[in-house]
Amino acid sequence: MSSNSPDTSQPISSGEFEFTDPERYDDVDRKHRRLAELLVAKRFDAWLLQTPPNFSWLTSGSPCPQSNPGQSTAALFLTADARVVAANNIDASFLFDRKLGGLGFQLKQRAWHEPREVLLADLCRGRKVAVDCHSAAALVSGTYLADSVLSLRRALGPIERERMRKLGQEVAHSVEATARNVELGQTEAEINAQLAHRLLRREVDPVRLRACVDGRTATYRQWTGGASEMKRCAMISATGSRDGLHCTATRTVLFGLPTGGFVEAFHKSTMLCATGMHFTQSGMMFRDIWPKVKRIYEKQNLVDEWRLADQAEVTGYRPCETLLTPDCELIIEPHLAICWHPSVAGAMVGDTILVTDEGFELVTPASDWPIITITVKGEAISLPDLLVRPSGG
Repeated sequence: MSSNSPDTSQPISSGEFEFTDPERYDDVDRKHRRLAELLVAKRFDAWLLQTPPNFSWLTSGSPCPQSNPGQSTAALFLTADARVVAANNIDASFLFDRKLGGLGFQLKQRAWHEPREVLLADLCRGRKVAVDCHSAAALVSGTYLADSVLSLRRALGPIERERMRKLGQEVAHSVEATARNVELGQTEAEINAQLAHRLLRREVDPVRLRACVDGRTATYRQWTGGASEMKRCAMISATGSRDGLHCTATRTVLFGLPTGGFVEAFHKSTMLCATGMHFTQSGMMFRDIWPKVKRIYEKQNLVDEWRLADQAEVTGYRPCETLLTPDCELIIEPHLAICWHPSVAGAMVGDTILVTDEGFELVTPASDWPIITITVKGEAISLPDLLVRPSGG
């Protein structure tokens, strides 16, 4: 496959370009080849990709410039042997100076005040184009094939798996450090602020932060935080993003003696999480995995508890690439990233795994944190336990 340096009518920057990253170049080229194979198989001439997840995926981690959340100002145009970035003059200098230089992308540039639709229509004119958003389908008379790209995007490549491992460690560390340092009387909003600060210091974008105190999730399973002050315990969770990828970790801190039904509910949630992880095996359809988790709910006299909250999803270039529902027919394959997060009453757990050929790898491992080991079908699975701190501080 041929690749070309940016074709610009004007210099995009006076700054120096960064050196080519061979790993990123190979990652981009591999994805381009797979998309080119789809063009041939489906008899299209080109792809027009505009959604931020697909932009980050194909560029091996470059952020997609956006005017509003989810609304990109740059696009990718691909034929079988060329890849082009369509961007305005403001975004182009940043992208090619800092993110895309040396990765084989050409540049098609427009002035920032000119309509992007004109540029995209010019690129697509006379071609049969596959697109990843409905607005583009109408603009260029393209065919919407976002699911085809998602099927390529879900399983992570070598460079993406290594990024996911590093991201998982950073997210887990930030959540745990926050839990070790919060104090009774702090509000959920204050806890989330501490968590955001720790993530940002590690160059991780806080995508979804949750601080739920004193069993709030028993009533609202998707609660994220508010003005309530912590009196006894807090469930702290973060979904963080870097290089376009997303990863989630959840921890719970309890002040005082661990008594009452909360601890029991937490350990039931952990059993459910371990069961889900164990049976998330390559080659299995998720709808065949789910009954094994549902059976644990039933054995714990929690027959309808699972109906109160979602249980797991494939994660990656979106926090939820594919929601895993009881009747989901997705076949688990190696290198999927999956977040399991079952809950019982006010106790919720959650961690992210990578599916391997042999089983799974926990990418949000606990560090300087209590561990509980659960045996599922002979496999010992170590997951984060409750952190118990003295009620005096």
